[in-house]
Amino acid sequence: MKLYTSIGPNPRVVAMFIAERGIDLPVQEVDIMAGENLGDDFRKLNPSAQSPCLQLDDGSVIAEVTVICSYLDEVTDGPSLIGATSEERAETRMWNRRFDTRILEPMTLAFRSAEAIGLFKDRYRVIPHAADDLKATVQDSWAWLEPQMAGKTFVCGDRFTLADIQLFAFADFGALIGQGIPESLSNLQAWFKRVTERPSVVASVHPSEA
Repeated sequence: MKLYTSIGPNPRVVAMFIAERGIDLPVQEVDIMAGENLGDDFRKLNPSAQSPCLQLDDGSVIAEVTVICSYLDEVTDGPSLIGATSEERAETRMWNRRFDTRILEPMTLAFRSAEAIGLFKDRYRVIPHAADDLKATVQDSWAWLEPQMAGKTFVCGDRFTLADIQLFAFADFGALIGQGIPESLSNLQAWFKRVTERPSVVASVHPSEA
C-alpha cells in the first residue's frame, strides 16, 4: 500500500491514526499548495482531487479520511480505534458523521471562502457572502458539543477513537484560523488538552510545519 498525503487537517487525521496504531506505510507527498492534486496524474488516483488517498496492493484507490482509517483499522493488527463491537463501531461512526456535517464542512468552506479565498477561488466553488454564517455555524456546533462532553474522557466515553482524532485535527486547525474551541467551553478545552498530550499529536505534524 502507499499513502498519498499532504499538508492540511484531513491528511493529519490519517497521519495521527497511523501513529496511534503504529502502522508503517510508504508515503508520497502531494504538493497541494502548487496544485499537484489538480493535475491529471493525481485525478487518475482520486477524481475528487483531494488529499489524502490510499493506493492498495492491487492498485485500486480509496479516499475520504474516515474510510481510509476504517480500512486500515480492519486490515492491520492491534486494538481497534473504531470499536470492538457493533455498538462501539456505530457510536464512533455516529460522532464522525456529526463532526463532518456540523464542524468540519462549514469550517473548511468558511476558510476557503474567506481567509484562503485567493488560493481556492479558482479551484473550488467558494461562497464569500456565506463565510460569516458558516463560521457562526461552527461556533454554534462547539457550543452544542460542550454539554455532551461533560463527565467524559473522550468523545466515546473512556474509549479513544477515530472520532477524537478527527475532531482534534480540525480543532487544532480551527485554532489557527479563528474557528477553534472557545476558551469558555471548559469540557472541550479539557478534552483538547488531554488529546494534545498524546504522542501521536507530535508524530502527525506535517514536516513543513514542524
